[in-house]
Amino acid sequence: MAVAGDVLEDFIVIFREMMNRYLDIGEDMNVPDDFTPTELQSGMWWRHLAAGGVAGAVSRTCTAPLDRIKVFLQVQTQKTGISDSLRYMLREGGLRSMWRGNGINVLKIAPESALKFAAYEKIKRLIRGDDKRQMTIGERFIAGAAAGGISQTVIYPMEVLKTRLALRKTGQYTGIVDAAKKIYVHEGVRSFYRGYIPNMLGIIPYAGIDLAVYETLKKKYLSSHNTEQPSFLVLLACGSASSTLGQVCSYPLALVRTRLQAQVVAKSKQSPPMGAIPLKQAGAANDDNMMGVFRKILRTEGICGLYRGITPNFIKVLPAVSISYVVYEYSSRCLGVNMT
Repeated sequence: MAVAGDVLEDFIVIFREMMNRYLDIGEDMNVPDDFTPTELQSGMWWRHLAAGGVAGAVSRTCTAPLDRIKVFLQVQTQKTGISDSLRYMLREGGLRSMWRGNGINVLKIAPESALKFAAYEKIKRLIRGDDKRQMTIGERFIAGAAAGGISQTVIYPMEVLKTRLALRKTGQYTGIVDAAKKIYVHEGVRSFYRGYIPNMLGIIPYAGIDLAVYETLKKKYLSSHNTEQPSFLVLLACGSASSTLGQVCSYPLALVRTRLQAQVVAKSKQSPPMGAIPLKQAGAANDDNMMGVFRKILRTEGICGLYRGITPNFIKVLPAVSISYVVYEYSSRCLGVNMT
């Protein structure tokens, strides 16, 4: 029984590490850190959140061009290369256009982190009740997963805005508020939740595959080497391999989510980006939901169509993680938070 508990604890810890480091279809779904009572009373928790927010903002800003190229490629219905997309975006809007949608991406970091943390603490209190006992790792996992789901639900309209702003043509929207206003007036509140279901479903295969592969590779290494703990490079290699496989298996859901979000762009009266999703035709209601988009992609573009934009997605992982860790460490020092 103790062995089963240890395995579960290892899995939860690995899950949290992988979600925090690599999840892109969910880089907004990472489970919040568990703060100690001392940190809560001293107010140290907000410094952790602030350092994480700064790190996330800098990391996302530095890799924003790759993210925009990924989103642009995801909505293409024809084979388009990274260089072709880059040339088009530079020609259409200049160098500054490579950061379209980054403002909303950075803005949502702070409220998302705060929501996750607040929900996490509230759910833990609900699970534990008046009992002062220590929570099990399984209970913490449930609380963290639920908190991530709640924060993602609240923040999701910003995801739609990010996609819309990343794909907009020059002059289509004057800013975040203008985009939100036009979406609401012309398409209604429901448009702010396009792609929500595949976004949430994408977490399941990603987390499961990433967890299983990471643990398998790590155990394999430990069994063939006489060591109690693998080195950082080995853990990084295991994490990269498991994350890559997880993304390959769950990426189609991320692509469908983006296409559902971008469909609104193409349905507006303004011109859609070059090669974006075609205008929805009368009677084509089955193309307006998750399964309809899946079938259409397979019918018109084949299996490869489900993986458009995955290359820049992989390219941005290493610099994004590296920048995030470096900035987090320096931000933590400035705020008086010790790295653990």
